[in-house]
Amino acid sequence: MFTHKTFSAIAGLLLATSLSATYGQEPARYGFGTPVTQEELTKYFSIPADGRGLPAGSGKAADGAKIYADSCAVCHGEKLEGNPAKGIGGDKLIGGRGSLATKTPVKTVESYWPYSTTLFDYVKRAMPFNAPGSLSDNDVYAVVAYILSEAKIIKPTDVMDAKTLPKVAMPNRDGFVPDPRPELDLYH
Repeated sequence: MFTHKTFSAIAGLLLATSLSATYGQEPARYGFGTPVTQEELTKYFSIPADGRGLPAGSGKAADGAKIYADSCAVCHGEKLEGNPAKGIGGDKLIGGRGSLATKTPVKTVESYWPYSTTLFDYVKRAMPFNAPGSLSDNDVYAVVAYILSEAKIIKPTDVMDAKTLPKVAMPNRDGFVPDPRPELDLYH
């Protein structure tokens, strides 16, 4: 049975060992694990509005329509209309433009999302629901191009990539009040 004195002695010994390892000696190497790559690290950071950090690749709406049909329509509906009636809960993705200031707002990519880069980031990390993160960067660009095209935000022939996507002017881009806290002014 440990007594207070025994516990204190063990704690003191551990502290002394820790301090000697910290000051003047190289940390112990245990022989497992690997250094984190830049690619792995980017999985943990959001894409800001200006597009910094968007990956290489590109996609067109026509290709996105096929990927959407295979990976997204089961939850979000064949025509991006949502699927709440089936209990799946996939949100409606288009429509509702100008509805946020009304008594019956419809939050969609078209009516609510201020930046197209946020759409890319969300699809890349969280979709499809049954296999988040499984779409390639080209697939994500294509799905985003398809959604934006169906919402009539871009032309069906527009190619989305790291240069073109941040330039897309979302319909409700100016519908938000900037957060005045100075610590959040990281991207300006």
